[in-house]
Amino acid sequence: MEAYEGFAEVYDLFMDNIPYEDWCGYVSGLLREYDISDGLVLDLGCGTGSLTELLADRGYDMIGVDNSEDMLQIAMEKKAESGKDILYLMQDMREFELYGTVRAVISICDCMNYILEYEELTNVFRLVNNYLDPGGIFIFDLNTAYKYEKVMGDSTIAEDREECSFIWDNYYDKETGINEYGLSLFIKQEEDLYRKYTEYHYQKSYTLSQVKEAIAESGMEFVAAYDAFTKEPVKETSERIYIIAREHGKEL
Repeated sequence: MEAYEGFAEVYDLFMDNIPYEDWCGYVSGLLREYDISDGLVLDLGCGTGSLTELLADRGYDMIGVDNSEDMLQIAMEKKAESGKDILYLMQDMREFELYGTVRAVISICDCMNYILEYEELTNVFRLVNNYLDPGGIFIFDLNTAYKYEKVMGDSTIAEDREECSFIWDNYYDKETGINEYGLSLFIKQEEDLYRKYTEYHYQKSYTLSQVKEAIAESGMEFVAAYDAFTKEPVKETSERIYIIAREHGKEL
């Protein structure tokens, strides 16, 4: 699990096609289904805080956790501009610590795919269970093996903009379930001078049965799994899925 470095500087620019408002509406809708319309919510793997800010707008008291100092710096700049009372913590989600429990934990934009070992995934779930209020809800998404293999495949994506450009090489190993992103970034420094950054990111695909097993081993209760942004069941061709789990073990 490597922190974003050079990419953090231009992350929001290249993610401008992500409909964060829609994603926020979907996530907050799921939260309301479980009577969570306010209170403390943890955004685990919050990145530059785009969704964290939007959920704060919806009335939640937000905490953001991320292991990238560069990404959190941008999140803090957004916080300073918006004036929202958001607590940001630089921590690895595999060993995060909070000051108390929260009503819900969310983790989207394939953060859980960055957990490359099943045992570590189970431990993340165990920590989430520990920091949830009794009956609290955990909502997270995952890229699927179908997306890595059939949609992204061994492909190269490139984009050229005035401020920066990137070349994104994608490799998926079906046997290990590991997807490697090789990112070459060219970020404008001054006039016609661009600085090159190279980063490698690794994600792992998990089957729904594996995730259910990890949830059970962590002590949580599996609630539901949906084809992303719908209430439809997970399909063989689902590219992203949302999973809901509930805290188990604490007394009300």
